[in-house]
Parts: sequence; C-alpha cells; structure tokens
Amino acid sequence: MQRSDFRYELPSELIAQVPPATRSGGRMLVVDSVVDAGADDFRDANVVDLPAELRAGDLLVLNDTRVIRARLHGVKESGGRIEAMIERVLDTRRALAQIKASKTPKASSSLLFADGALIATVLAKHDDLYELEFDTDDLLAALDAHGELPLPPYIQRTADERKSSAGDDARYQTVWAREPGAVAAPTASLHFDEAMLAAIRARGVSIAFTTLHVGAGTFQPVRVDDLATHVMHAERLTVTAELAQAVADAKARGGRIVAAGTTVVRALETASAETGIVEPYQGETRLFITPGYAFRVVDALLTNFHLPESTLLMLVCAFGGYQRVMAAYRHAVEQRYRFFSYGDAMWLPLRASQSSAP
Repeated sequence: MQRSDFRYELPSELIAQVPPATRSGGRMLVVDSVVDAGADDFRDANVVDLPAELRAGDLLVLNDTRVIRARLHGVKESGGRIEAMIERVLDTRRALAQIKASKTPKASSSLLFADGALIATVLAKHDDLYELEFDTDDLLAALDAHGELPLPPYIQRTADERKSSAGDDARYQTVWAREPGAVAAPTASLHFDEAMLAAIRARGVSIAFTTLHVGAGTFQPVRVDDLATHVMHAERLTVTAELAQAVADAKARGGRIVAAGTTVVRALETASAETGIVEPYQGETRLFITPGYAFRVVDALLTNFHLPESTLLMLVCAFGGYQRVMAAYRHAVEQRYRFFSYGDAMWLPLRASQSSAP
C-alpha cells in the first residue's frame, strides 16, 4: 500500500487542544462489524460505555509507562537559543535527544539549560539524535526539576501549570503511570479513571500491564510513498513473565485479549514474534504493522483517532480492516468527534476475516 492510501480530510477545529472535563468524559465510536463498510455498523457511544463492551474472562492490557519532562530550553556557549527534546534516557547522566538550533551544535560543546542550572556536553551524533552527557547523577530528577512536559506538536500551546489535577501534568499521564521513560503518553489510556477501572473489574475482566516507552518518533511523518521502504523508529518495551502468563490464562478460559492503545498491540505482537505466543521480552521493537499483517494475540482494541498517513493509523487499519476503519474515520469527522491525544476514542474488534489464535 501507499502512504496516500491513509490520507483523510480533517478540519483543524476537530484537533483536541485540551482534555475533556473528566477523563472518561469523551465520546467513543463503536465499530460493531468489520466485514462491510456501511455507516449503520457504527454506534456513537461514550467512553463510560466501555465496560459494557467487555466480557467476563477478558484480559485488558494497559501500558504503565510514565511521560518524563523531556523538553528543555537553553542556549549554546555562543548564546544561540536551543531546544532539546529528550528521546531516550540512557543512564543517570546520558540521554539521546533531538535538538532544534539555528546551527548544529558541535561535539564537545556545552549546552546550558534552565539558565545554567543544568548543563550538557555534546558527546556524539547518531543519525538525527545527539548523545548528551549532563552534569548530574540523577538525570530523571533533573528533568523533573527543569524540564517541560512535551505536549504533541499539534497541540498549539505550551503545557500549563504544574500540580493541578485538571492540568497537563496530571491529564497527560495515565492514572497508573509508574515507569518513567516516555516522551508521549499512551493516549487511549488517558480515558481511564479509577471508577472506570473498578467497573471493568466488576464485570470479571482481569487487568495486566506492559511497558512501552513511547518515543518522539511516534509523531514523525512517514516520508516515503512505498510503505515497504519505511524504517520504523525504535521504542523500548518490557513484557514480563507475569503478563505472558496472564495472556495464556485468558486465552485458555476463552477470554479476549483487549489492548488499550496501539502501544500495547505492538508490545504483545513483538513478544509473540518468535513462537506465536506471548513470551517474556525486554528490548527494542521496530515492528511496523500495516494491512496484511497477521495478528497473533490481540482480539479487540480501544484507540484514539490518529493523524492522517501515520504509522498508528496504518496499524489500526490492519487491525480493523482498511475499508472499515477509513469509513469509521469519515463517520467520526462527520459527527464532529475530537481527534488525537486529548480526543475521543474508538472501540473495534479484530477484523472478522482473521482469528488471533496462534
């Protein structure tokens, strides 16, 4: 398929700039059938209706990554302004980062952030990322003190004040976020609050966690027309033995594996690549899922609405069926759903032509 196959028209006013008043206060487009592309197969519902779509015995898998304060503002030694976006923390002192500057910073040069409170030395450049070493022994703590929450580029404002339960500091994190390392939130999970989790458990649904640290590459456009030549960005993930066993137990009892977001899909599908069943896994994934991919694990998906021509939209089309998903997007635009990270959700089963059984 070509990149242009995943293009759709989206009025800019449908791009959500702020979260809904409450986490579970958004809308949810339910895709009832994945066979035909008729609009009658769509139901306009609300996120609070999600528990009714789940069944006793299902396993809901969530991503427990935590978004770090990855954006830093500063100057070079020459005085020129720079902005660094931490892509990955390597250890207590080093990180890989994207850097915006009028001139490329040189190796061994110093970068001064937060009025000099945090200083980094440029060690090397790896493709489009710079390896930086900071003057701290606890880089995550330094980022928390001096960094800025990295809202997505399509949100046309900076992150608002800290320590507000209604602000970005709280709302651009899941309620269970615990493993720091992401520079973007697993946005489908932003819809869950404690009341929603309690209602899901009350239906006899089990909940388990994986960790996939979402990188800034998730916002990078696909630059090639032929998808077979696209090089997917790498992201770190962990699938524990506990999660692998939870998946096996759910399948044994006839339950469905329900993924909250595309990050969970990529984690579970990566961890099952060798044998067709989920096994413990720790490392990187560059898994690029496009229509034609044979899913091994996930049976149903809750996801937000994604950018045109993005790898995330391509994954959702592979999961739900290309015609079906693109028709759902047209319906969502017509019905004025809110799009992207702070937007509304879509619920869909695995396309009817494929079973996820190994």
